[in-house]
Amino acid sequence: MPLFWISGLGAGIVLLHFVQKLLFPYFWNDFWYLLKVVCCGIRLQLYSRKGQLVTVLDKFLSQAKKQPQKPFIIYEGDIYTYEDVDKRSNKVACVFLNHSTLKGGDTVALLMSNEPDFVHVWFGLAKLGCVVAFLNSNIRSNSLLHCIRSCEPRALVVGTDLLEAIEEILPNLPEDISVWAVRDSVPQGVSSLTEKLTTASDKPVPSSHRVVSNLKSPYLYIFTSGTTGATCVLKKKFSASQFWNDCKKYNVTVFQYIGEICRYLCKQPKREGEKDHQVRLAIGNGVRSDVWREFVDRFGNIKMCELYGATEGNICLMNHTGKIGAVGRTNFFYKVFFNFDLIKYDFQKDEPIRNEQGWCSRVQKGEPGLLVSQVNKKNPFFGYAGSKKHTEKKLLRNVFKKGDVYFNTGDLMVQDQEDFLYFWDRIGDTFRWKGENIATTEVADVIGMLDFIEESNVYGVAVPDYEGKAGMASIILKPNKSLDLEKVYEQVVTFLPAYAYPRFLRIQEKMQVTGTFKPKKFPLVQEGFSPLKISDPLYFMDNLKKAYVPLTKELYDQIMLGEIRL
Repeated sequence: MPLFWISGLGAGIVLLHFVQKLLFPYFWNDFWYLLKVVCCGIRLQLYSRKGQLVTVLDKFLSQAKKQPQKPFIIYEGDIYTYEDVDKRSNKVACVFLNHSTLKGGDTVALLMSNEPDFVHVWFGLAKLGCVVAFLNSNIRSNSLLHCIRSCEPRALVVGTDLLEAIEEILPNLPEDISVWAVRDSVPQGVSSLTEKLTTASDKPVPSSHRVVSNLKSPYLYIFTSGTTGATCVLKKKFSASQFWNDCKKYNVTVFQYIGEICRYLCKQPKREGEKDHQVRLAIGNGVRSDVWREFVDRFGNIKMCELYGATEGNICLMNHTGKIGAVGRTNFFYKVFFNFDLIKYDFQKDEPIRNEQGWCSRVQKGEPGLLVSQVNKKNPFFGYAGSKKHTEKKLLRNVFKKGDVYFNTGDLMVQDQEDFLYFWDRIGDTFRWKGENIATTEVADVIGMLDFIEESNVYGVAVPDYEGKAGMASIILKPNKSLDLEKVYEQVVTFLPAYAYPRFLRIQEKMQVTGTFKPKKFPLVQEGFSPLKISDPLYFMDNLKKAYVPLTKELYDQIMLGEIRL
């Protein structure tokens, strides 16, 4: 009898396992991932109740005590230990403590490229309780000035190779912003941080200078190599040809990517020993399915951990299973923590679809919908610096019932039958190109500064084998004015970062608008840049000729075949 029960139990377990694999193939993946999320949430709540929250700096200092001589940063052959970085950041803190009026809670803008001093300045200011606003090192002129003004800093710290970008806008900076440069010789109106660092003490500044952190603090704990005790190999600029050599040389096991990086690596000529490395995990976002598949086939069994999220957003998705192409995965339990939905969207009106009662509707599985995430105490949205209108613009109110509020991600997603989520497209006033977010209004404003342009409508168009979308501008000329392509080229290269250049121009006689008088983008996006479909004059930014040239069928074919690089 016992043998019968044991046999029956064994058969039941096998059957249960078979049913689980058949009907719920990702059950255990979801279970372990959810367990980690819950544990992380519990830790945060415990810290919060104690009035303590662990920041990046706290975790770094903890690791610096445990392993002071372990390499923290390897940069162009130079090694910086945890102790080195700790002492150098102490010097930075000492300089600003004794030679500025900064205090805990003040904001400091940081304009610096990839280099160890980026971390030194960041941690040094954090030791004084200052909030550091990281500026995009590619932006220039009015765009840079706008970003600096938006974060309302008390000081601005500039890297060695970026001082010229600041000199251009120095006269227009608010008078109450002190400017510091990591350089010995500086122009009038700029202080030398390098000079002060030579005599500064490397002793820790009193921790009393740091303000108390809470859940709204903008420098909360995040996962970085410095917080986990690992070593970070840092490069000034990404090099596809040297990437795997560096991975082998420094025994890299994990790297962070954007989709373009994986594509660049796959475009490199094949060579022997491409799987001869120790990389086991790649974390990032934006890699296409075909590139993903080619990458792992060519470079070995590397687990790709695709993420989705935004710095300011209140939702994060993760493809913890490694399903090719998916940006994340959801289930009933996950939505308990992150209540999001995919809602129907009107591409012609460029707004969510609402029924007769004024409510939005959820899409069916397999149907693209706008990703929105509920704003509540559990998942707040703290908004943007500066004008409140920018914050309000990202919110959708009265979505499913009166009084509810949702964060509008601006991204269209598709959820399949297995509850994986796939990126479909980006809507609204931004698009991505070369791994960067591009604000269409910013590009349109720069083009609109030309005296012969009446109006411009900027959007992104798909180009084969490229991640994201290339910039394109539809232009309306002022009456009795002619197009000056030379001035357009000079304008965009002077005032825009390279990734934001409109690669294509379209000259129209009249701009189509929505019912609320917003320029229509969707029909233009659908038409793309094909001279076979479009009768309007088209132009292409030729990088070799450094000019906009007529987009002929021959040029179009070369672009589509990948013979011309954008």
